[in-house]
Amino acid sequence: MVKTALFVRLEAKPGREQEVEAFLMGGLPLVEAEPATIAWFGLRLGPSTFGIFDTFPDEAGRQAHLAGKVAEALMAKAADHLARPPEIAHVDVLAAKLPG
Repeated sequence: MVKTALFVRLEAKPGREQEVEAFLMGGLPLVEAEPATIAWFGLRLGPSTFGIFDTFPDEAGRQAHLAGKVAEALMAKAADHLARPPEIAHVDVLAAKLPG
C-alpha cells in the first residue's frame, strides 16, 4: 500500500526541453532498482514544464528515494537544464489503485 508520495515540478530552460525529457526517460532504470519506490512517473505537463510523481509505502521509502541516484542526478543537472530549482512537494496519498 502507498501512503506517501512526491510531486516534483521541473521547468526546462529555453532550448533544454529535450535534455529534461531524456533525463526523465533515463531515470526509469534507476528507480526500478529502488524496492521502496512503488510507482514512478516522468511527466510532461506543457512545452517546457515537466514533472515526477512517485509513491512509497512510508516515510522511510520516500527518504531513501530522495537520497538515491535519480535525485542525485537531477540535482547535478539542475543548473544546466532547469530554469529554476525543482519544486519538490511531499504529499500524502489518500487513495490509490495500483496493479497487482
